[in-house]
Amino acid sequence: MSSPSNPPAVNPLPPVVVALFLFIMGIELIFTLGARGLVGDASAVGWRLSAIQTYSFSSDIVHWMWETGRWRLEHVMRFVTYPFVHASFTQALFVCVFVLAMGKMVAEVFGGVAMLVIFVLSGTGGALAYALIVSVSYPLVGGFPAVYGLIGAFTFLLWVKLSLVGEHQSRAFTLIAFLMGIQLIFGLVFGGTKDWVADLGGFATGFGLSFLLAPGGWARLRRLMQRD
Repeated sequence: MSSPSNPPAVNPLPPVVVALFLFIMGIELIFTLGARGLVGDASAVGWRLSAIQTYSFSSDIVHWMWETGRWRLEHVMRFVTYPFVHASFTQALFVCVFVLAMGKMVAEVFGGVAMLVIFVLSGTGGALAYALIVSVSYPLVGGFPAVYGLIGAFTFLLWVKLSLVGEHQSRAFTLIAFLMGIQLIFGLVFGGTKDWVADLGGFATGFGLSFLLAPGGWARLRRLMQRD
């Protein structure tokens, strides 16, 4: 047993963060083991590709639904499902690292349910930004837009903290500026897709939701509006 004089060496992760990590990594392990023939039958090699075709987000599909007015559940659900399907084990691993790091900090302040809401809705916000701005047919997969939503919530916490100590609140955006800069450099050097649009949309969604989901968030939002 630990006591105030003997705190645990490692702070335990909030249960919702552990559950989210296990869910994402569990899906990835199934794809990885299936591709190596360690689980499933001969069709297991194509499980990842099949999942991408079924659960990835596509701007083309959204445009088709908008034009025809046919909002089928099998396509609408892609706004929520695509963050849990990854193109590779490496992509899923990096997402899980951010979930553990950012998810822990956000859940400890916002609460587990609010953290999960931010993760899911930020993924949706990122997909919406991708559909509105990017016209390419390349599918959107992976949890980075949702993770950037957690970064947005973390940025909100820094933003509030800096305001309390009287420092420039623009410093709170150093992390997102650094990450976007890294993506820009990699894009210029190695080429790539426009996934950064979804990432930035996820960040904006997470930051915006924080005004409502943070403890005392609604009251803080009202004070800001009254100040204006």
